[in-house]
Amino acid sequence: MGRFIFKRTLLSIIILFFVMFIVYFLIHSLPTSYIETVARQLATRPGNMKSVEQWMADLNATYGLSDNVFTGYFVWLGKAFKGDFGDSWYYSIPVVEEFKKVIWNSFYLGIAALLIEVLVAIPLGVISARKQYSLTDYSVTVTALIGISLPTFFVATLLKLVFSIKLNWFDISGMVSRNYISMTDTQQFFDKAWHFVLPIITLTVVGIGGLMRYTRTNMLEVLNSDYIRTARAKGLSERKVINRHAFRNTLIPIVTILGGSLPGLFAGALITETLFAIEGIGFASYHAMVAGDIPFTMFYLSFMSILTLLGNFISDILYAVVDPRVRIN
Repeated sequence: MGRFIFKRTLLSIIILFFVMFIVYFLIHSLPTSYIETVARQLATRPGNMKSVEQWMADLNATYGLSDNVFTGYFVWLGKAFKGDFGDSWYYSIPVVEEFKKVIWNSFYLGIAALLIEVLVAIPLGVISARKQYSLTDYSVTVTALIGISLPTFFVATLLKLVFSIKLNWFDISGMVSRNYISMTDTQQFFDKAWHFVLPIITLTVVGIGGLMRYTRTNMLEVLNSDYIRTARAKGLSERKVINRHAFRNTLIPIVTILGGSLPGLFAGALITETLFAIEGIGFASYHAMVAGDIPFTMFYLSFMSILTLLGNFISDILYAVVDPRVRIN
C-alpha cells in the first residue's frame, strides 16, 4: 500500500506539472490587450506614480509574460509553489487573500448539499433495487432521470420564481438580509443559513439523480450475486440479507465515488453561486474571469486541477481500503 501511494503521489505531481503548464500556456497566448487594459486602469488610480508603460513592464515581469513560454512558466511556477499568485486585478488584493475570504462559503454550501444527497439518494436507491419493477422503483427512476436532465440554471430559476417571487419566502439573491448589521450573532447565523436554502436545494436536485441511479445499479448487481442466494437459502431473514451482506458490499463503489467528491466541496458551484449571488469561490472566479483578471484565473484553474487530481487519488486509496479483495501490486 505504501509503495502504491508513493507511485500515485509521484504520478499526480507529474500530471499537475503538465496541467499547470497548459494553463500557463493558454494565458500566455492571450492578446496583450489584457495587460494593456489593466495597466491603463492602474495608471489612472488616485496616487499612482507610474506610467502605463511602467505598469505593463511590471505586470509582464511579475507573471513571466514577457519571457518565452518555458522561462515564464518556471518563473510563475516558482512563485506559485510559495503561495504567491500575485494581486487580483479585479479585487485589488492578493489572490490568496480573496480566496480565503470566499472559500468557506463554497464549502458550507457544498457540504450541506452532499450530506442531503447521501441521506436521500442512497436509501432511495436501495429501496428501488429491492422493489425492482414496482411502482416505487419506477417513481425513483423517473425522479432520478428528471434530476439528471434538468440544467442548474433552470432549477435555480424555477425555485426563485416559486419561492422568492410567488411565495416571497426567500430573497431572490444575496447572502444576507438588508437589516443584517442590526441583528444579533444568533440572528445573523440563521439569516445567512436561510439565504443558503435555495442554493442548497438547487445543488441537491441537480446532483441527487446520479447518486441514486448509481446506488440502485450496484445494489441490483449485489442482490443477484451467488452469496446473496446462499444467504437466503440458509434461511436468513430478508432484513439481515440486505443490511449485513448486500448493503455493505454496495457501499464499496459508493465510498469511492464519495471520496472523489470530497475535494469538490472546495471547488465551488460557479453557476449556482452566481445565480444566487453567493460569494463563494465560483462566484468570485466568474467575475474575475469576465473582467479579464489573469492572476485570479490562473490561480482558479490551477486550484481546480489540484482538486481533480486529489479526488482521483482519494478514490483510488479508498477503493483499496474498503475492499479487501483488491490487491495492489
